[in-house]
Amino acid sequence: MSAPMEIIVCADSAGQLWNCAVIELHSGTNLLSYRGGNSSPRALTVLNGEYILGAQLGKNFINVWEIQRKDQLQQKIVCPGVVTCLTSSPNGLYLVAGIAEAIYLWEVSTGNLLAILSRHYQDLTCLRFTDDSSHFISGGKDNLALVWSLASVVQLDSTNAPEPRHVLSRHSLPITDIHCGLMGPQARVATASLDQTVKLWELSSGEMLLSVLFDVGIMSVTLDPCEYYLFCGGSDGGIFQVSLCSQSLSRDKTFQSDNEGNQVFKGHRNLVTCLSVSMDGTLLLSGSHDETIRLWDIQSKQSIRSINQKGPVTNAFIIPAPANMFLPDSRPGIPLPRFSRHLNPSEQGEGVETGGVCVRLAPHTQTQKETYLEKADKLYSLMSAVTDKVVTGWLSCQRLHTSRPHQCFRCCGNLRGRRQKQDPGSISRFSDWKNVFLSGKIHVCWSVFGSGENTKVRVSELEEEVRTLKKVNKDLYDFSAQLLTKPN
Repeated sequence: MSAPMEIIVCADSAGQLWNCAVIELHSGTNLLSYRGGNSSPRALTVLNGEYILGAQLGKNFINVWEIQRKDQLQQKIVCPGVVTCLTSSPNGLYLVAGIAEAIYLWEVSTGNLLAILSRHYQDLTCLRFTDDSSHFISGGKDNLALVWSLASVVQLDSTNAPEPRHVLSRHSLPITDIHCGLMGPQARVATASLDQTVKLWELSSGEMLLSVLFDVGIMSVTLDPCEYYLFCGGSDGGIFQVSLCSQSLSRDKTFQSDNEGNQVFKGHRNLVTCLSVSMDGTLLLSGSHDETIRLWDIQSKQSIRSINQKGPVTNAFIIPAPANMFLPDSRPGIPLPRFSRHLNPSEQGEGVETGGVCVRLAPHTQTQKETYLEKADKLYSLMSAVTDKVVTGWLSCQRLHTSRPHQCFRCCGNLRGRRQKQDPGSISRFSDWKNVFLSGKIHVCWSVFGSGENTKVRVSELEEEVRTLKKVNKDLYDFSAQLLTKPN
């Protein structure tokens, strides 16, 4: 089987010949071009291999082309403000745009606006998804990079304000670019900034792994697929290669060229705005404000091709060619609906959107159904409540055991002269009490809740809560197993 064709998708700010173009990676042949307007920096994306979307430079709409129909602008998505950055999830289900300091998240199949995230304090500059679509990262002029869990954002109760999973706040000047590696939630994230540093983070914990200081501001950043090297585009036109496998690597370092993999690519005459690496890790693509796109051999650091543009390059990246890109008779599987500008379209007078696909299994499922995450949260809350009550009861009995052991003996043993099953005095640690209580070796009667019939009623309630806790544990196990075994 032959390797998939790799293509370059690029755009410049002039837009004289086209808005964006598709170029074959190895030959440099111009395959397709899409006309109409020009795209903002970091605001060009391929949606599910069927559409190309580009936010119009300085305007409040997004241009949409069917990937096969290059000569016809299919649609314009009108937004509440000027779009400064744009991306789509790799699974093609969600579209995310930065508008001023807010993040807008749409569901592609229906066009519904699912969330508006207002956690940044200044305009956004870049957005990136993880390769499994589970998280996205936003960067802005407020020097912050925020990690968002997509599931928590789309499933969140509208009465609660969404919060990012991590706040990456080590930069001192605006974020200029973000690159997210492979492995989904376990990925490593690189952030570039005008503060002349590039920082590498662990996505799962939010911990900073590496900070590299340069002599110039960094405008773009990327990693090779194996994450052996970090490539950083400078404001002076240089491209810096940082080795991540050096034995002398420390958490904070200053870049210096050496023989251990830290090298400089020289060729551009102005700031480098875009960087991307081929699938096999041998070629580096760069776009610059000197109106050229260059292709580099990583091993030799030599420029093997230069493609002239009509204006400063705003977008350039390498992707595998979609299967139906060169089939003129092919059409998208699902047409794009109209995209809403409000969280509640009916309340804002937008009415019911047409063109989308909404699947309903039966009439009774049209009512709002509890989601998996809501079920898990409810089960966890119930388990926590039961556990807190058990611990409270144990602490009360332990205090009584310490101060008045004869009463504690009567409390923890069987009442009214019944034969005792376990001597409470021999149980000194919390784990022992918990194990004895949960295993049912003694019948616990908490004296703090009263005596006589009230005590018996409370004991029955606690025993029922223990049974509930066991059921909750089983339900959580079943829920986790269902998620892990659920087909993609």
